[in-house]
Amino acid sequence: MSGQPIVWLNGGFVPLAEACVPVLDRGFLLGDGVYEVIPAYGGRLFRLEAHLRRLEHSLEATRIPFPFTPREWRELLEELIGRNGGSDLSIYLQVTRGAAAHRDHAFPEGVEPTVFAMATPIRPLPRRWLEEGISAVVLDDIRWERCDIKSISLLANVLLRQQALDADAQEAILVRDGQATEGAASNLFMVIDATVITPPKGHLLLPGITRDLVLELAEEGGMAVAERPIEARELATADEIWVTSSTRRVLAVTRLDGRPVGEGRPGPLWTRIHAAYAAHVGRLRTEEPS
Repeated sequence: MSGQPIVWLNGGFVPLAEACVPVLDRGFLLGDGVYEVIPAYGGRLFRLEAHLRRLEHSLEATRIPFPFTPREWRELLEELIGRNGGSDLSIYLQVTRGAAAHRDHAFPEGVEPTVFAMATPIRPLPRRWLEEGISAVVLDDIRWERCDIKSISLLANVLLRQQALDADAQEAILVRDGQATEGAASNLFMVIDATVITPPKGHLLLPGITRDLVLELAEEGGMAVAERPIEARELATADEIWVTSSTRRVLAVTRLDGRPVGEGRPGPLWTRIHAAYAAHVGRLRTEEPS
């Protein structure tokens, strides 16, 4: 992508430097909004239907009106990709309740949602993360109880992620009531006795699109899979730990709280899943446009 990035804001495409919203927008004042992150590989949107279903869930849960139909979203996002050079991009879209005349916690009447979307290049992951894995720390989950909503109110996640970075780790694995739920910006997997385990969906974790694909790839590869709660104490004896997200795909956690996970290097099941995921993305890049 060269030149000034082009973004979508409230009905039109504009250069990023010219995009602005009113200071009374409820997203700015109250964090009253939701968002979604959708990868595009070779200009092709990754699991768009699943991402839009999750966005609709977030909008419905927060009682923000749906601004577009799925077809309108696709047309908008495909044009956004084209205007930004195609290739491998991360699409960020955000919908807030809009700008009201006064700051008030109560929902305002007669306000149109603010809709924003931008495309940025997907940055390659550091090679050492793939070869050696990453470090993580275990922290108390201080977030609210509706983590299934992809809310722009991310202060707790920001603080937890920074606490991990301050400890020279790349991610925080969060624990609530003795159970590991997910990462500060990722879903969680664990391997014990050749079984791939991840917590079940619910209000306490985000229903990850990458998470779902990893489960599918594991089953297609003949791996044993279980969706069940993960006790925090199990992390210390896991053979492998993975974290997944839209932009980082699947990463192996090889050091947890300063101690090795398994043999201290990416494990054999992660190696298979990583290769299967890369092959899936490769196929998407060469698909004919729908």
